[in-house]
Amino acid sequence: MEMIATTGPSRLPDNQRVVITGVGLTAPNGNSLAELRNSLLQGRSGVREYEIRYFGKTLAGVCEFEALRYQARKEIRRGTRAGSVGIYSANEAVKDAGLDWPNIDKSRIGVYVGVTEHGNVETENEIHELKNYNYDTSFWSHHHNPRTVANNPAGEVALNMGITGPHYTIGAACAAGNAGLIQGSQMLRLNECDLAICGGVSESIHTFGIFASFHSQGALAEHADPCRASRPFDLHRNGIVVAEGGCLFVAERLDDAKRRGARIYGELVGYAMNTDATDFVLPNPERQAECMELALKRAGLVAEQIDIVSTHATGTASGDSQECNALRRVFGGSQRTFFNNTKSFIGHSMGAAGALELAGNLGAFEDGVCHPTINVDDLDPECALDGLVLNQPREIGKATYILNNSFGMLGINSVAIIKRY
Repeated sequence: MEMIATTGPSRLPDNQRVVITGVGLTAPNGNSLAELRNSLLQGRSGVREYEIRYFGKTLAGVCEFEALRYQARKEIRRGTRAGSVGIYSANEAVKDAGLDWPNIDKSRIGVYVGVTEHGNVETENEIHELKNYNYDTSFWSHHHNPRTVANNPAGEVALNMGITGPHYTIGAACAAGNAGLIQGSQMLRLNECDLAICGGVSESIHTFGIFASFHSQGALAEHADPCRASRPFDLHRNGIVVAEGGCLFVAERLDDAKRRGARIYGELVGYAMNTDATDFVLPNPERQAECMELALKRAGLVAEQIDIVSTHATGTASGDSQECNALRRVFGGSQRTFFNNTKSFIGHSMGAAGALELAGNLGAFEDGVCHPTINVDDLDPECALDGLVLNQPREIGKATYILNNSFGMLGINSVAIIKRY
């Protein structure tokens, strides 16, 4: 459903306006929105030394959340890491939203979870175990199929919480966190559900393949100090720090949120998704700019009205500079837009990245502070942007609009714009 500038989301009826009323998350540097926000303002990284079989020692963003808060040990063993991340995040989001959960019609709840990939971890684990039995497939786990089906993370959330409405995962590479939120919003506007649990999750650090692949590509970050390894925009950046994590939002129509007196974090007023159609991995700044411009158009905004742009920048030489080219095209004339990056704190949480990065910036609506990009000692001239906030938080006054960029392999781009309510 396209929102055009002449009508603008704020002029839509309340039953077509979508707001965020709950946030649940686990990140390498926090297991709640408050913890994540504090870490971002205090410069606290969540990257550490990490070792995984076959590949060996590396660096990663590792989450430490209380999985047993919402699952029994048997359920954790039977399920997946992505499922556990999703279950924790979804339950925390529902609690944060202040919902009267026992009395809600579970058939009117939809679960829309973005993922970069799913099933690699479980397949690698099964093959590793099978080796101990001389590759006799009679020892292959009967749990393998439900663990690896594409709808798994969303399905595990639905099973855990007794949700009987629609559930599915959205494969959108590193654009998936935004894509989950966008899908949830669309389903609310279509009246397919009354509540959407939506966002993204990632279990990526538990597969050796992702580390080996980025290493083969020359795109895996290395640094003597793990906390300084993820360094988007720095001239000496040398790649991605792989991270796990999850962030799921409770989204609902504004009239429903008003009716129950919900706290509102912000309103989704614009979004867009498009495709580069030019390369498997190299980004296309023209298509990225077009995606941002389309989201602005749908929100009825001009670039100068955006207070904070949460960049996608991953710490690769080509990716960061190409996104900065796109940002200059869209925001080159803006004197009041600030730019930051969350991956410098936690690494690249893949399918969860867009949702976590949006969540980390929501606090600006309350405190008027733009969190920085850390670890920038020598700014790459190709990444120099007016308004780029480096190393220390910046007071920006009242923040009204946040634009959140998330781009992924095979040229998928997503942009979401959130307005202070």
